[in-house]
Amino acid sequence: MILRFQFLSAFLLLFISSFVSQASAQDTPEARTEPWIQDPASYVNAFIGTVNVGHVFPGATLPHGMIKAGLDTDSPGNHAGYDGDPQYNATGFSQLHDTGTGGSIPLSNFKLWAYASCTSFEKCPSGIVQRKLKRKTRDDGSPDDYASPGYFSTNLTNDIRVELTATRRTALHRYTFPAGTAHPRILVDIANDGQRSATYPQVLIDQVGLESEGGGYQSGRVRGGAEFAASFGPGRYKAYVCVTFKGEGYELGKPTEYGAYSNNYPVRGARNGEQVYLSSGSEHGALLEFIPSPSSAVTSILARVGVSFISTNQACSTAEEEIQDYDFERVKSEARAQWNDVLGRVKVRFGDSAKRTTETERELVEHFYSSLYRTHIAPADYTGENPHWNSTEPYYDSLYCNWDTYRTLYPLMAMHDPVTFSKIIRGMIDIQKHEGWLPECRGATVKHYMQGGSNADPILADFLVKYPPSSSSFSSLGVSPSDLYAALLRDAEDQPPNWNLQGREVDVWKELGYIAQSFASVGGANTKWVSRTLEYAFDDFAIAQVAKVLGKTEDAEKYMKRAQNFLNVWNPDVTVPGGPDFVKGMMQTHAFFTSLKPRFANGTWNHTDPRHCSIHDPEKATCFLNAARRDGFYEASPIVYSQYVPQDSAKLIELQGGAEAFINRLDWIFENLYFDVTNEPSHQMPFMHHYANRPGLSTSRSRKVLEEHFDLTKDGLPGNDDSGAMGSYAAFSLLGMYPLPATRQLLISSSYFPVVEFVNPVYNTTTTFKTTGSGIFVKGVTIDGEPWRSTCFIEWAVFEKGSVVELELSEDESLGCGEGGLPPSISTGGYA
Repeated sequence: MILRFQFLSAFLLLFISSFVSQASAQDTPEARTEPWIQDPASYVNAFIGTVNVGHVFPGATLPHGMIKAGLDTDSPGNHAGYDGDPQYNATGFSQLHDTGTGGSIPLSNFKLWAYASCTSFEKCPSGIVQRKLKRKTRDDGSPDDYASPGYFSTNLTNDIRVELTATRRTALHRYTFPAGTAHPRILVDIANDGQRSATYPQVLIDQVGLESEGGGYQSGRVRGGAEFAASFGPGRYKAYVCVTFKGEGYELGKPTEYGAYSNNYPVRGARNGEQVYLSSGSEHGALLEFIPSPSSAVTSILARVGVSFISTNQACSTAEEEIQDYDFERVKSEARAQWNDVLGRVKVRFGDSAKRTTETERELVEHFYSSLYRTHIAPADYTGENPHWNSTEPYYDSLYCNWDTYRTLYPLMAMHDPVTFSKIIRGMIDIQKHEGWLPECRGATVKHYMQGGSNADPILADFLVKYPPSSSSFSSLGVSPSDLYAALLRDAEDQPPNWNLQGREVDVWKELGYIAQSFASVGGANTKWVSRTLEYAFDDFAIAQVAKVLGKTEDAEKYMKRAQNFLNVWNPDVTVPGGPDFVKGMMQTHAFFTSLKPRFANGTWNHTDPRHCSIHDPEKATCFLNAARRDGFYEASPIVYSQYVPQDSAKLIELQGGAEAFINRLDWIFENLYFDVTNEPSHQMPFMHHYANRPGLSTSRSRKVLEEHFDLTKDGLPGNDDSGAMGSYAAFSLLGMYPLPATRQLLISSSYFPVVEFVNPVYNTTTTFKTTGSGIFVKGVTIDGEPWRSTCFIEWAVFEKGSVVELELSEDESLGCGEGGLPPSISTGGYA
C-alpha cells in the first residue's frame, strides 16, 4: 500500500485549498478564535473516498436522512451515484443513495435532469445515454463540484448550475439556467435506478398549477413509481415520487409543454388535464417546459421532490409537510444546523484555541470531522415509510451491513448520539417482532444476504450494557429490555427458514458447537463455516453480557460458555507454507457432510491453506459471498481470522504460545501484508498488543495503519467505506481508542488531539480527555484526579459520570499496562 497519510503532509494542500476556497470567509478555520470549534461542518470534506471503490456519497442529506440527493454518473463504480473522477459523465440528480457499499449498485432512484437548449420538445435527449454530459472542471482538472453537510452543487458543461439540499424525506433542487435560456425544461426519470432494474413504471403528469400551503404558486406535478431490484439480496421493492416546481423570484405558471417519454422519445401530451402513462423497462418518465424568468436574464427553477416507499400520495403529502415554502437557503441552513449539532458533540482542539496553529493540525481536524460525518450518513431513518406493516416504532433501513458496522460505528454512536442509537435499536426489535429474527443486512426495505453471524446481537448488547435499565436515563430512550432480550434469544435458539438472510444456522451450532462443512444443510449457501463459527461465538458473548445486566445468571453462564466455541475450530497443528515456526495453529474447517448425522467424536479436519484469500493466496481467491465457491472464510484469510476472538484475546495468546510468540506473530502478519484494513475482521489487530502487555506497540502500529491507508484525498480510503465503518474506524484511531463492542471497556492509546470532549445529551455529561507530557505512549492515567489501574483501557463509567481522563505521555514504547491492567478476557475472568 502506498504511503498516503504521512502525518497529513504537504501533498494534500492543493486539494484542501480547492475545497476551502469555495467556503465564505467567515466559514474558514483561520477566522475563528473560540476555544472550541463552533462550526464543525466547515471542516467536513465530503469528497474523501469518492473514487477508487470508496463509494462514498457526497450529496445532500441530514444525519441519517432517508433522502440522499446527489449527482449520478456513468462510472462503473457509481454505487453512491457519484464519482469524483471528471472523466465520467453526469446522468441525473437522484434522491436515494446508500454510501460506501459493495454489491450491485443500490438505489439512485428518480433522477432529474435539466435542458437549456433543445431545438424542440421532441428533440430533447431523454434516454440516459443520450442526455449525459460532462461536468465543468477547474484549473487543476478536478470537477467543479462542491459539497458541505446538507448541500451539494455542480456546474455542468451545458452551463446549467445544479444545487441540492434536503429534509429527511424530501429533496429540494435548484436549477439555474444560463442567461438567455428561452425554453427551460426539466425531465423526471421514473425508471432508471442504479441497476436499471425497473418493472411496472408509471408516471402521472398534472400540468395544472397548484397553490402551495407555504404560499405562492407551484406548477406541474409529476407523480410516479416502479418496482426495483435489491442491491445485495433476492428481493424487490417499490418506490414512489412526487415532484412539483416553482420559479425562484417569479411566478412559474403552468408548463408551456409537457409529456411523457419512453426510451429516447419524448411525446407532448394534451394541454389540459392529467395524463397517465404506463410503460415497461428502464427508460420512462416525464418532460416539462416552463417559461423563463421575465424579470431577470437568469432563470432559476426549484424542484421539490418527495419520495415514499408507500405511495405517490404519501410522497406528495410528505413533501408539502416538510418543505412548504420552497425556501432553498432556509432548508440548507437548517440541514447544516442539524449536522453541527451531532458533529459538535465530539469536540477536538489543540491547546486553548480552535484556531489551527499549523497546517497539520488543521488537516487532522478536517480528517476527524470528515470521518465522524461519514458515520452519520447511514443507517437511514425511514420512519413512516415501512411498506410491510404498520407500527408506531421507528424504522431504520440501509443496514448495509451490521457485519461491517457493529465493531466501531455503533460504539462511537453510543458515546455521543444515544437517542439515534436507541431509535435504531427499537427499529431492529420491531423488525424482529414482525419478521421473526433481527435484521442483519437490509436495504430499500428488503432483506439482503448475511455476511457474518446475527450481528444485530452485539449492536443491541452494546446499547444495553452502556444504557442499562438501572440508569436514570433509560426510560427516556423507549427501549423495552424484555423485548430486546427476547429478540436476542430468538437469534440464539431458533433456526429461520433461510439463515442466509436472517438469524443463524442454529441447529448445527447447538449440536456441534461449530459450523461444520456441509453440503446437505438447508437454508442458504453452504459457506463461511469458520467465519460464522467465530461470529456466532461473539454473538453469544454479547447475549451473555445482556443476561448479566438483566440478572439472568443461568443464561449468562450458558451463553458465556457458548462464546468459547471458537476453540472448536482451532487446529494447533496448521502452519503457513514457508512461514516461521512461531506461526503455528489456525482456525480451520471441520468436514461434516450430512447435517445432523453422527460424526467422529473429535471431528475431521479439512485443511485450508492459511494464505487463502490473502494477497499471497496461490489461487487468488477473494472469499466474497458466493454460494458456488463453498468457502469456509469470508473476506479474510485464515491468518486474519486466527486473530479474531475479541471476547477472549487472552486465550488466543495462550493458544499461540504466549505473549512473546503472539507479538512476533502479529509483527509477521503486518510485515508480510496479511493484515487487510479493507475488511473489518482485521480492524482490531493493530490494538491487540494491549493484551500482550505492550500497548506502546499498539500505539505505533495503529498510527502507522492510519497514516498509510487513510487521507484527505478523493482516494483517501483503503476500500469501500462500508456504510461508515471505515469512517468510525479512522475517527477512533485519531482519538487514540478502540472499542470492545457489547462491553463497558474501551482500549486507549494516545490521541492526535491534546484535548477531546464527548457531550452526551442523555446523561447530560461532558467527558474530557487530556494528554500531558511528551511522546505518544501512555505512561499513566488519572480519572478525576485519581490514578487509574490501567494504561490500556478505561471503563464506560467515565461517560456516565462526565469524568476528566488525563493521559500522561512518554517516549518509551516498552511501557506495559500496569499491575493488573490488562484488558479483560473471558479466560482471565474479566467477564465473569
